[in-house]
Amino acid sequence: MKIRILIGALAMVCAVATAQELADIALPPPKTEGGKPLLDVLKARASTREFGAKAIEPQTLSDLLWAAHGITRADGKRTAPSAKDWREMEIYVINADGAYLHDVKAHCLKAVAKGDFRKLTGKQEFVPNVPVNLVYVADTTKMLKTTPEEIAFYSATDTAFISQNIYLFCASEGLATVVRQPNDKPALAAALKLPDTSKVILAQSVGWPKK
Repeated sequence: MKIRILIGALAMVCAVATAQELADIALPPPKTEGGKPLLDVLKARASTREFGAKAIEPQTLSDLLWAAHGITRADGKRTAPSAKDWREMEIYVINADGAYLHDVKAHCLKAVAKGDFRKLTGKQEFVPNVPVNLVYVADTTKMLKTTPEEIAFYSATDTAFISQNIYLFCASEGLATVVRQPNDKPALAAALKLPDTSKVILAQSVGWPKK
């Protein structure tokens, strides 16, 4: 009995594993209270293309990803709405070490590929040096009983909800951010090892402001 309980508990934790020598990252529990008043962050929300080199701390990254599309209720509903409750959007976190997939339920980063793929997320000069570039990907296998036109529309809409959550979180925490269109989606999809049913929608750079 104790062994079964232990196995069950371990299955719910983001275990340290490797993907081409890249390890999973267990994020600290997110802070789900506090922050600046909503009207203040709405006034402060802005896009910036100047970033400092300072890394984003694990706690801040954890809080940011929870703000993006974290679970808020027992039924699995999240901080961002999702058309028809498909919950099709995935967030890939790309830094200097490699690419990771945010596991929403376990709230950890699953290793995808080792290497610095930041330059694939945009053509602007600042992109390769930003500490974190987020890539929004739609898993279209979850978008059932719909048309290609609706898949394109709803995946873009759901991405916008998540991106705005990131903008507001950054405004609250003093981070810099800008949402962008990746310049080479096929190359980026290959680096992330995406199947044909997963579509890259947008990217978003996040870091501390340049001083």
